Amino acid sequence: MASQLFRTKPLSMLLDEMKGENRLRRILGPVQLTALGVGAIIGTGIFILTGVAAHDRTGPALMLSFVMAGLACVFAALCYAEFASMVPVAGSAYTYAYATLGELFAWIIGWDLILEYAVGSATVAHGWSAHFQEFIPIFHEGLSWIPAKIPLIFHSAPVNYCVSVGAGCPHTGFVATGSYFDLPAVLITFILTVILVKGIKESASFNAVMVAVKLTANLWACSPGRRSYFSLTSGSIPSQFTQKKRARQPRMCRSESSRR
Repeated sequence: MASQLFRTKPLSMLLDEMKGENRLRRILGPVQLTALGVGAIIGTGIFILTGVAAHDRTGPALMLSFVMAGLACVFAALCYAEFASMVPVAGSAYTYAYATLGELFAWIIGWDLILEYAVGSATVAHGWSAHFQEFIPIFHEGLSWIPAKIPLIFHSAPVNYCVSVGAGCPHTGFVATGSYFDLPAVLITFILTVILVKGIKESASFNAVMVAVKLTANLWACSPGRRSYFSLTSGSIPSQFTQKKRARQPRMCRSESSRR
């Protein structure tokens, strides 16, 4: 029994499986693979969480964490490159573990990967839903047939975990939201699933378009002319942002006058 749990699959058997009719064909090229990697790296965090962490918690030291994370990614890439040269077949960490450590470790790593992708995709979908619902009122101003907000029963997950007290968080810990499920998160997950099922070429093309959009947004945000753009086109800024800015100004004025 123990020998079956720790038995490995010989490299010759793996190579023979790659010669069959049911093998995974190499379709993606270097550009598409690079775009997939960039698409996995650049997410909502680089637009939102980076600024919050730098402003409220770490400051300039955030760049040191980027350097350390980049160094860890370099070592991980070297490990995967070594695995790919030793076992030149498809299957990622599952196949590498099966060929070197045994069937039990391959089974554990395979389910770990499934759990990782499931939790990661659910988290990203929920975060995307929150940002999407912030922009719905802006769309509603231009197109009246679009609802101003998602109904409460389809607004969020049934249970939310609050780390601090605030809007929608009367206390820390698990809080019932009153919703049945997060409808925008379910819809975006369904749409992306359809694209993935359609084929790897279609998925890679869609990912390349999204990567181009995100890179353009990053380059524009880092450009020196973006402030002058906002100053020249202040009338085009959505009213929600201008109202928030104006609402903050009187409080600042009152605090200054109270100090005097």
